[in-house]
Order: sequence, then structure tokens, then C-alpha cells
Amino acid sequence: MSEQGRIPQFRSFVDKTDYAFIERAFEKNYIAEGPHAAEFERKLLDMIGARYGCFASNGTVAIYLALRALGIKPGDEVIVQNITFIASANAVEMTGARPVFADVLSYRDLSIDLSKVRLTPGTRAMIVCPLFGTACSNIEEVRDYCAGNNIILVEDAAQALGIRNDGGHCGTFGKAGTFSFYADKTITTGEGGFVVTDDEEVYERMRYLRNQGRKKSGTFIHPEIGYNFRITDIQACLGLAQLAKIETIVREKQKIYELYRGHLGDSVEFLKLRDDFTHIPFRVVIFVRDAEKTMAYMSDRGIEPRSVFYPLHKQPCYRSLGCRDEDFRNSVECFERGICLPTWVGLQPEQIKYISDVVKEAIAAQ
Repeated sequence: MSEQGRIPQFRSFVDKTDYAFIERAFEKNYIAEGPHAAEFERKLLDMIGARYGCFASNGTVAIYLALRALGIKPGDEVIVQNITFIASANAVEMTGARPVFADVLSYRDLSIDLSKVRLTPGTRAMIVCPLFGTACSNIEEVRDYCAGNNIILVEDAAQALGIRNDGGHCGTFGKAGTFSFYADKTITTGEGGFVVTDDEEVYERMRYLRNQGRKKSGTFIHPEIGYNFRITDIQACLGLAQLAKIETIVREKQKIYELYRGHLGDSVEFLKLRDDFTHIPFRVVIFVRDAEKTMAYMSDRGIEPRSVFYPLHKQPCYRSLGCRDEDFRNSVECFERGICLPTWVGLQPEQIKYISDVVKEAIAAQ
């Protein structure tokens, strides 16, 4: 066990300032989705730079909502980046469409490899995912590729709030972009998601889909089939509290990244970043020769490590798709070598040094 005590992979950055914001939801005894959600939406749209936005109950539902509003239906095929959280593929399956996986560019660059994309007459959309707090390295090329092939581009930007350059914010390069406010995201509402688009027709379809087939609550006439994907003003107040301290969150996470870089130096490889985009590390990701052995060594010494995402083509629940490892070599290598280090606001410099020292010991012992 570490002298620092057990070091968890993540802790949410919530405190009494968040609690004070949440009290606002009770001032008028109205806690369902209401004025605070509207304020949270406006501030998010200002930050992201999109015209329209809709909340969803979580990040997975946000992707599903976007796909449904974009017209994805049973029988369609959707290309999905092979290294990402399974929600990207599951949301496709929820629509009745078929996810089709494509490898990433390298074990350090987790952007989709367009040369590995296989289009068919049924291909309707592509989901790409800016992961771990950096932008897709080829997002402009992806955008042009989709436009040239009449494919709908969706960005699952769950980990990319605040990631932008002069060309735009992650989540705005395609027809729709989705975000998550799960407990470990840059800002959290516990659960929650958000979809942005500049297309008014897509936005109007989302309004019906997320609110039982009507635009406003309080009526029992439902012009369309819809569902309940709303959030609450309690969640929105927590989101507003988190936005109020986002500068602190960003600064502290960037400081953690630089400390890891300084301590680990050339003993490991780091995730490839786009230096023209902002970088807010969702996790500090490193690559070593043998991630499994290194993580076991870390765990034995009181550090909770985490692997990178398990390749989608290897997921037991998608075995029926008949994918082969040889078609996803970069994804396989990424999983075999990638480790997510603890990266949360409040992690102390001495803990970061201890983690780094343990990682170096683990590498030397192999």
C-alpha cells in the first residue's frame, strides 16, 4: 500500500459551492427541467459555439437522440471509431442500425483511420470520438471525407467539452455533436448529456423525440412518438456550479498533466495531442510495453490504474459481427500498451510523483 494511502482513478470535483448552487432549484419549489436548465443550455451553447442544443438524460441517450433526429433507422450502417467507449456503438444498435468498426491511426493516435473505412450502399453516418481531452488529429479530413461521400458526421465529444481551436469547438465539425456530464467528465451533473447542432430541422426533431413527442410539457396532445430524455433543474444547477469553476478545473488538470510529463519524461510514451487545440486531460494516457503487468504492479502499490478502452471489435456483445484482430492492429496494440493514470482535481503533487515513480519501477522490472 502507498504511503499516500490508496490513490483512486478518479474523484469528482464537487464541494459546498456546488451544494449552494443546487439550493437554487428549491427556491420556487420547481425541480423538474425548467429555468435553470434553460440557463445552463444558454451557457453551454455560448461556450461551444453552436446554434441549438438539447439535453438528454445521459451521454448514451444523447448519441441515440442525435442519430434518430438525423434519420438513422433500422437497416442503416454507421461507421464507428474502434477505440472508444462502447456507448458510441450501443447508441447505433439502439436505433436498429448496424455499427461497423474502423481502426485508429496508431496506438498513440486514436483518431479514426479513413483508409480502413469500408463504405457500402447502406452506410449512412460516421461517429468519431475526440478522446481523453484532445481533438481528433484528422477532424478536418474526416469532415471533408463525409461531405464527399454523402455521409452524416456525428462527433461523440463526451470527453471534449472545452476542446477547441480557431476552426471550432469539438462537437461542431459535423451535423451533430454530443457531450456527457457523467461524474468523471470535465464538468458533471452526475448523469446527463447534451446534443448540439446548427441544423434547425434536426433540432426541431430532437425537441419532439426528447419530450414524449411534444415540444412543451403540460399538454396531453402528442403530435409525434417521443420519449422522456429530459434532465432536472437540480442537475442543471450542479452544472451551472461546475461551469462557474471550470477555469480552476482546466488549470488544475493541465498542471497535473505537466507534472506527469516532467516526472515520467522519456520512460513512457504519451497520447498524441493536437497542439493547435486546447487540451484538458480527461485522463493522462501513457503507453508502455506491457500495460497489464504495469497496472498489476501499480495496483499492488495502492494505485488504481485503468486501461484504455477495450477495442469495440473484440467486445463479446459484438462477436456476431465477425471482426478479426488483423483488421484492427492499431486498436489491439493500443489496448495492450495503454494506461490511464489518475487525473482529478485535488490530486497532490507528491501523489503524482509517487505514481510516476511506481510506473518507472514497473517498467524497469519487466
